[in-house]
Amino acid sequence: MRLYHGSNVDFDKIDLAKCRPNKDFGQGFCLTDIRSQAEAMAVRRCEFEEKGNPIVQEYEFDEHIIDSQEVKVKIFDGVSQEWAEFILMNRMAHGNRKHDYDIVVGPVADDGVVFQLNLYMQRLITMETLIKELTFSHLNNQYFFGTERAIQQLKRV
Repeated sequence: MRLYHGSNVDFDKIDLAKCRPNKDFGQGFCLTDIRSQAEAMAVRRCEFEEKGNPIVQEYEFDEHIIDSQEVKVKIFDGVSQEWAEFILMNRMAHGNRKHDYDIVVGPVADDGVVFQLNLYMQRLITMETLIKELTFSHLNNQYFFGTERAIQQLKRV
């Protein structure tokens, strides 16, 4: 399977220490299986950092590894309370690793999701309302690689 990473800088080696903490699935290297989504992320990163040029890196990933015992994998098939709580846990981790998965696959929390999560954290909506609101979002999956063992499964194209 092909996976894509959007950035404002090109690099040859994935350095997990340079990945930003407190993302949806924790500090790690995130990719998508939708090239246009990676392109949009690259543009967004350039605008946010106010430097660099949009770059999309392409990787080959043998998805059969997900079913093997070589790596520990967590897959969220869609929006659920477990998924929302997992994202909240990682976003509030203050840089500390909160899970032991090598790879996590699941919906990406876009700006609308982040808005709903913030409402929940401010106790303005219940978890039930949060899940109901998010269930109708058409969210694309992201692929999180959070350990060196996971990164070794990616081959740059």
